[in-house]
Amino acid sequence: QLQLVESGGGLVQPGGSLRLSCAASGGTLDDYYIGWLRQAPGKERQGVSCISGRHGNTYYTDSVKGRFTISRDNAKNTVYLQMNSLKPEDTAVYYCAAVPNTDVVLLYKLCVLLEYHYRGQGTQVTVSS
Repeated sequence: QLQLVESGGGLVQPGGSLRLSCAASGGTLDDYYIGWLRQAPGKERQGVSCISGRHGNTYYTDSVKGRFTISRDNAKNTVYLQMNSLKPEDTAVYYCAAVPNTDVVLLYKLCVLLEYHYRGQGTQVTVSS
């Protein structure tokens, strides 16, 4: 059973940066497509970014393009989300989620439909002055 643990959230001023980490156990992240999702109070869950396994192909929602970067370190079994130029509207609980990389349709389902097999408990990101 894959387990995911997020860390790195916190309070940051607008324009600041944070790096979120998603550490996996019980499985090898190289065998999964990984995504970062977020949910703000009173708002629908939103897909932020996804990364494929072997080739490291990435996807970003429009609102974070040019500001956020997803990456993975398979040796550390960890996926990262580097967030720069943070805005108050980025405030949310951020979750990492995973689906097996057995079918590219699952990557679409993860990134667009937000359907996942595994998800962490989340880490709070608050952007405020």
